[in-house]
Amino acid sequence: MDTTTTLPKRTLPPWLLALLPLLLLALLVAGFLALDPLRFFQGAFPPLEELSVQRVLFPEPGRIRLEVLNGGPDPVTIAQVTVDDAYWLHTISPDNTLGRLETATIDLAYPWVAGEPLPINLITATGVTFPAEVEVAVRSATVDGGTLLAYGLLGIYVGVIPVALGMLWYPFMRRVDRKWLNAILALTVGLLVFLFVDTLLEALELAAETPGVFQGVPVVIFGALLSLGILLAVGRRAGEQTPRRVAALIALGIGLHNFGEGLAIGAAFATGAAALGSFLVVGFTLHNITEGVGIVAPLTRRERPPLRVFILLALLAGAPAILGTWIGGLAFSPFLAAFFLSLGAGAILQVIWEVGKLLLRDAQREGRPALTWLNFGGAVVGVLVMYLTAFLVK
Repeated sequence: MDTTTTLPKRTLPPWLLALLPLLLLALLVAGFLALDPLRFFQGAFPPLEELSVQRVLFPEPGRIRLEVLNGGPDPVTIAQVTVDDAYWLHTISPDNTLGRLETATIDLAYPWVAGEPLPINLITATGVTFPAEVEVAVRSATVDGGTLLAYGLLGIYVGVIPVALGMLWYPFMRRVDRKWLNAILALTVGLLVFLFVDTLLEALELAAETPGVFQGVPVVIFGALLSLGILLAVGRRAGEQTPRRVAALIALGIGLHNFGEGLAIGAAFATGAAALGSFLVVGFTLHNITEGVGIVAPLTRRERPPLRVFILLALLAGAPAILGTWIGGLAFSPFLAAFFLSLGAGAILQVIWEVGKLLLRDAQREGRPALTWLNFGGAVVGVLVMYLTAFLVK
């Protein structure tokens, strides 16, 4: 008779198993730092300096203000500031030595002339020069009710009004034949494809202007994937998309794109490029009329929605331009602009997917192929319309 007893196995608690790799990692890092291996690689190497001029402001006549950021791994000491190739007295707060990711404000008393270019250079203690070219010197806008109203009206003019005008084609679109409605939906796909590419390229362009430490390009890519994943998850949970939901998604994607347009217009006026800003207003107005057609295209397939639906869709697509002009004119940040544009690119990509499924389901009900020559032509026309009107804003 076997009288051997089996002892229960002793196992570590789950929380300790979860912390064990982290504890070992901490010991590894502590050991590396205790050994101080850098002492074997010391030499007369210059520090790695990277100084970024975030904004150049002209708060009042005879005064210039620069906002700078140290985006490099080593401390940076600002020793001199030149304006128009002349050394100029300045004050730096809180200190002229900036640690990693620290910011400073530089104030100069310089008699700048409105409308003229102004080359500014920052010289560090090691002699490295960082330029801050100002194409047009103009007094910076102040944050008050009048300024907010002016920029807000710009956003309404380039965002809400043209989208609403494009939506006025809705009664005409309801009276055309089914195959032409599908062609209009295909045209919407073409519009969205162009907007996706345009938004993504704008985001990458802004990401290139951000300090390297912020990793602008990866942020743009993951921002697009983030918004795409969230909208796909929300759409899957909601079940089959109704025409109103598809229209709302189109308006949302276009709204995020128009936010970027508002940033461009606000920044153009804030930096003194008033002529460029006025041209952008006219160009974006013509450019955005076609967006209203794309928003209402799915609504032609069912009963006519009430007026409040069209108003809400116009606001959803156009109102972000108002917020964009405020941020672009008063507190422009290339990093945040790139991130929000990447969210818009992901949202537009998801809308392309939903509109494509709408076309496919309709073709299956009718027993016809989804990709007809008419639908293909509509998609091509959509891309061409956006491409041609983009000449006015590029």
